[in-house]
Amino acid sequence: MTDRRRTTELPRLGVAIVTMGNRPKDVDALLESVAKQDAPPARVVMIGNGTPLPEFTGLPFEVTTVELDDNLGCPGGRNVALARLREFGDVDVAVELDDDGLLVDADVFSTIQSLYASDPRLGIVGFRIADELGETQRRHVPRLRAKDPMRRGLVTAFLGGGHAFSMDMLAETGDWPADFFFTHEETDLAWRALDAGWKVLYEPSLLLQHPKTSPARHAVYYRMTARNRVWLARRRLPLPLVPLYLGVWTLLTLLRTRSVGGLRAWAGGFVEGVRAPAGERRPMRWRTVWRMTRLGRPPLI
Repeated sequence: MTDRRRTTELPRLGVAIVTMGNRPKDVDALLESVAKQDAPPARVVMIGNGTPLPEFTGLPFEVTTVELDDNLGCPGGRNVALARLREFGDVDVAVELDDDGLLVDADVFSTIQSLYASDPRLGIVGFRIADELGETQRRHVPRLRAKDPMRRGLVTAFLGGGHAFSMDMLAETGDWPADFFFTHEETDLAWRALDAGWKVLYEPSLLLQHPKTSPARHAVYYRMTARNRVWLARRRLPLPLVPLYLGVWTLLTLLRTRSVGGLRAWAGGFVEGVRAPAGERRPMRWRTVWRMTRLGRPPLI
């Protein structure tokens, strides 16, 4: 337990950004928005995910850069950033931001500090994501009743584009599942946090402006969505819930997917998820299932 929990000191923030080097203007704009925050970060780490990085100058903070030889995927790259923040030893809360995101308001970091200072069991804070017109896509609201993106509260999931982690929580739960590479890594981490008794808060006042996109723009989307969902169930769910969870998502996929090629890729990923090693099995407790149910989203959908 860190000293800040026994004092009135605000937690120290570290910022982690992962980039593939294909959005240099967006990265510059994001760093400028970090520089305008009313609570300066203790550290800023930039990961080049299989790409070299330029020098970042003219900012009121130093950007620590790490260039990886290979693209480790978003969760793998973020794990490298978290490891670097730990090495510094002066970060209590890690703020992770998509490289094409933008912090519109200047009080994002100070709000995060206040949230964590007021609740020692707050593990994850999810931001609201909206495009340039202020629209939040339905998939970016981390609850089943997604009509109101401004509805604040405890949830069972968070948004990968902009969020904050308690470093104490990560020390207990572990970092991102790097082998997922893309999709559902947030769910795996959120379920572990909830099972360890930490809270996940959706705080819509924390806005990350982000271009409107579809996850299906990535060529590997359908395959990895299916594979990782099977892995997620095999790793984290009590055995009786595994077929129920996968059955629900198979039905939803068949109803929602209009692409024949997409369905073929999804089926291949599902088979891969069944056959390939899923990693350590650490199923959640039944009391966590009940807790998630009371929060409005049982681990079935």
